[in-house]
Amino acid sequence: MPNSENEERKPRVKPIIEAADSLSLGISIVVAIAIGIGLGWLLKNLTGAAWSFWIGVVIGIAAAILNVYKAYSKQYKEFEELAKEPRYVIKKKIDDDEYDEDEDYGEKSY
Repeated sequence: MPNSENEERKPRVKPIIEAADSLSLGISIVVAIAIGIGLGWLLKNLTGAAWSFWIGVVIGIAAAILNVYKAYSKQYKEFEELAKEPRYVIKKKIDDDEYDEDEDYGEKSY
């Protein structure tokens, strides 16, 4: 019986983890920029040069952009896999029985 309880719990946890993963993108952007600002502040205090603060800010922004790119790549890969599923593939199929080149589709006179 313990196996059946674990199997029942798995589907309930998976959507929560996926939602937290999506939510974490926004948090990771803020954290990356905050760490970059902290790094810049540390560099400024160690070197005494005011411009070194902006190095940390640029590193933080670059890390945030990298996080967004990674999330986009992951979602795009999942989309490509989903598009390959047969139920989502749009097939253009014209049957010869339905289409007759000799038939006139113009005005009809009754």
